[in-house]
Amino acid sequence: MNRFEGGGSREAKIEYLDGDMRIVQNGSHVVCAMTGKFIPLDELRYWSVIKQEPYADAAASLEAEKRAGALPNQKRSA
Repeated sequence: MNRFEGGGSREAKIEYLDGDMRIVQNGSHVVCAMTGKFIPLDELRYWSVIKQEPYADAAASLEAEKRAGALPNQKRSA
């Protein structure tokens, strides 16, 4: 979907799948779960299938995993 196909400037609703995504409600962007930055759909590359969250970049994705205690050899915080 490109940014000119409906949705205007509203947030899209996405179902995040393994290596793919399904647009549930048209929109032009999603909001990064870690940084709050707007991510145009055509630039969305990072997300969590388990948490159903989008991330602006690899650093934001890594930080989310660290906070969740989901990295190998990392103790989970309570």
